[in-house]
Amino acid sequence: MDSITNIPVVTHVIQQALTPVFLLGAVGAFLNVLTGRLARIVDRFRFLSEIPENESTEHCNELLSLPSRVRLIHWAISLCTLCALFVCTSIVVLFVGAELELSLKRITSILFIAAMMALTGGLLCFLREVTLATDTIKIRSLC
Repeated sequence: MDSITNIPVVTHVIQQALTPVFLLGAVGAFLNVLTGRLARIVDRFRFLSEIPENESTEHCNELLSLPSRVRLIHWAISLCTLCALFVCTSIVVLFVGAELELSLKRITSILFIAAMMALTGGLLCFLREVTLATDTIKIRSLC
């Protein structure tokens, strides 16, 4: 294959790969938010664990909700990382298909759908974790 005639094909593949790359950037930014939340939950757990028992009764509900929050953030991070892996794989499949002159549209579509499902799961876990965090604030304000 002549490299001069292949330029339009490579250009087209790069254009197709551009949208998943933007998605990859967004998922990376979201992972940054999730790891920040995980760090804050761990710090809060350490802080509440160091409070003497006679003073910790008002923080008992919050302390009990932290393991659930950590589990949800863990799932959100795992699912978003899986999303990023699916997006990266779909980009590789786009380029491999172009290089080998194969139609890998079905595989690319399946990978992209899987990426969107993983991202949706991660967002749902994140939403549930935020709900638990705000419920703890509501409980503390009532005391």
